[in-house]
Amino acid sequence: MSHGKFLATLAGTRFPTPPIWLMRQAGRYLPEYRAVRATTRSFLDFCYTPDKAVEVTLQPIRRFGLDAAIIFSDILVVPHALGQKVWFEEGEGPKLEALTDPVQFGQLSRARLADHLAPVYQAITATRAALPRETALLGFAGAPFTLACYMIEGAGSRDFAKVKLWAYRHPDSFGLLIDLLVEAIVDHLAYQVEAGADAVQLFDSWAGVLPEEQLFSWSLEPMIRIAHALHARHPKVPIIAFPRAVGPAALMYRRPDAFAALSIDTGIGAHWAMQELQPHICLQGNLDPLMLVAGGPALEREAHRILNKLGHGSFVFNLGHGVVPQTPPEHVAQLVDIVRHWKPSSS
Repeated sequence: MSHGKFLATLAGTRFPTPPIWLMRQAGRYLPEYRAVRATTRSFLDFCYTPDKAVEVTLQPIRRFGLDAAIIFSDILVVPHALGQKVWFEEGEGPKLEALTDPVQFGQLSRARLADHLAPVYQAITATRAALPRETALLGFAGAPFTLACYMIEGAGSRDFAKVKLWAYRHPDSFGLLIDLLVEAIVDHLAYQVEAGADAVQLFDSWAGVLPEEQLFSWSLEPMIRIAHALHARHPKVPIIAFPRAVGPAALMYRRPDAFAALSIDTGIGAHWAMQELQPHICLQGNLDPLMLVAGGPALEREAHRILNKLGHGSFVFNLGHGVVPQTPPEHVAQLVDIVRHWKPSSS
């Protein structure tokens, strides 16, 4: 296991400068990534080819010396492993054969998950062996509500009407889907830890579409169940929760009994987060990805603003969401340099 700055920060150690990694740091903004992607037939083939997944996971570490790598994969490998048809349309994103009836749940099974996702776990083992000891390796999964959104909508959505109406009208059957996903995600995360992941992150990308009561029932509560079940199998593995776009409801996710850190998006103010969240839990975030595209003095000012608010406490520098494809790699290098050379007394 790595003993670098990232894991130590999640465990409560404070450093003069925070660790840094970036969501979607392995991606289309890197020419070396595009070169590897061009050799694969489809995005899912890419995810299921261990040597290529390892290569693109390592690329941003080689370039920028980040404190953590995150295995190259996708949250939709779990529905795919359960038996749902999943594919990716170039320029359109993920597509699924949408669930329209609870009877279809019977066609989904966790039995094939370990075998189906064996290439992901092989990639984790090989990546961990290739990484410097001080660089942590993150595994990850989509949270149950976000996966349910894709599984019922059949794609991304503007209003998520299908999944919300199903949950509102038929809470019992929707609960069965959430329960299945909780169990599958626990297995998937546990297999990643057993393969060599040092920590894991749960992405609830669409949590922000839910009102408060349902946010608790369909986002927070299942994520806590996953955390407790994973800790029953792997007591020491740190779990980062990322409930995107939940605003002040992030207060509900201050759960150190379940999560080692809470990742915050750009919609949460750094000053409010410093006062209301950081005294209770390590924070991760929350630079606007488009600020990384802008670069230059604007990036420097904003990175320093976030560091001056959150860098004095338990903190991992990251983005409020993932690196976007139009990001110049030299701006990522600029950001890493800013974080590495920040001094807490700076204004």
